Amino acid sequence: MAVLVSPRTGRELDQLLRHADQSLGASGRRVAKFIDENRQTVLASSAAALGGYIGTSDATVLRTVQSLGFASLSDLKRAILKSNDHITTPADHMRHTLADLKKSTGHAVECVLQAHADGLDVLKSEKCRAQIAAAVRILDASDRIVVFGIGPSAALASYVSISLARCGRVSRTINATGSMLADQLLDLRGGDGLLILAYGRLYKEVRAVFAEAKGLGLATVLVTEAADTPLAKLADVAVAIPRGRPGQVSLHGATFVGLEAMVLSLAAARPDAAVASLDKLNRLRRATEAPSKTKNSER
Repeated sequence: MAVLVSPRTGRELDQLLRHADQSLGASGRRVAKFIDENRQTVLASSAAALGGYIGTSDATVLRTVQSLGFASLSDLKRAILKSNDHITTPADHMRHTLADLKKSTGHAVECVLQAHADGLDVLKSEKCRAQIAAAVRILDASDRIVVFGIGPSAALASYVSISLARCGRVSRTINATGSMLADQLLDLRGGDGLLILAYGRLYKEVRAVFAEAKGLGLATVLVTEAADTPLAKLADVAVAIPRGRPGQVSLHGATFVGLEAMVLSLAAARPDAAVASLDKLNRLRRATEAPSKTKNSER
């Protein structure tokens, strides 16, 4: 088997995967095609899981990876991560997405549904289930769950925090940027557990959150797109959930499902508290509702 030099750029990796040698055979080329089109899924999956998605054995997956010139699946994952190191913008991702859609005009719905289906496959994998279980154990042991998210993730963070509170958990949201983040970090205290929604590079806000958490000795759970990144290595537990295809518009459907699985798991860990909190919510709702009009009141 010829040993190739690991690709250093996204273009080199594209060329390697999209022009797989005929010697790979039909099964090998099918594996290479899947890797090319589902790189975030590859980052979050084992060889056995990939074999299940592709409809082949884990041995075939590993043989193909080695035939492509990588020593192991981990080596391939590092090449995928390295190929995505360059900074791209949301506009770049939209251009790439729309370029692909032009090739299949009218199939935007199918593309989105397939991306979400791929993400759900990752959530179903044993690896991701184990990551979620580990995250729930950490958060369940916390006195308060603090959810961090900025940009589009801020809306997800707020939703998760509200859902946790409804299930009887003490929760709050950190969603500020710049100097205003300092005011929110000031409220962190011993016993907190952090659920951090962050992706890509280590930007200044997420660095500050991790630094303050470490200084206070707080447990951290990171929801991100890949488990083998400098960002993921800062967390006690990293849950890797893909956000669509690399280099294209980010899709948060699978992330939303994963977060709801965590919230429901935390509710199941303390069912009496969850039910009592929701009963209280219903009582408070009734207290805040406008009284129904009667015939007498209408006179």
